[in-house]
Amino acid sequence: MPVRAVGWARSFPVHLGVREARRWCLEHLNTLPWTKSAPDTVHSILLTVSELVTNAHVHAHSSAQLVLTWDGRCLHVSVADDDPQLPAPRQASARATSGRGLAIIDALADEWDAHAFHGGKAITACFHPPQRPSPHAGAGGDEAEAPSA
Repeated sequence: MPVRAVGWARSFPVHLGVREARRWCLEHLNTLPWTKSAPDTVHSILLTVSELVTNAHVHAHSSAQLVLTWDGRCLHVSVADDDPQLPAPRQASARATSGRGLAIIDALADEWDAHAFHGGKAITACFHPPQRPSPHAGAGGDEAEAPSA
């Protein structure tokens, strides 16, 4: 069976800000069939978009290239910027006002990675929609099926 994926991409210059990236992302998330029944996952995705776009603007001093891709299994949130320096998790002090972004993404996303490319880097987080009970689960099995695309 062929994989059918959908995706969207947009550049967010610093002057557009994080609020516009979240609004744009939510607009596209609302087109997917599973997001209405998964508000916690949607919130996690929007928080991740906020963190990644903020990092591109504040630390890389560049536009954020935001790409959303739904492949039927995972919603991929990818943000690229102009800084080839890969982020390194760090321990933020209790009084620090920054330094927790990667820890937040690590806690929210099912998977994430960062990779450098010529002239910049991209950070991608993957979010699986919540499982729903299979119609056969009550008959002695505890399988679950993923929502269809």
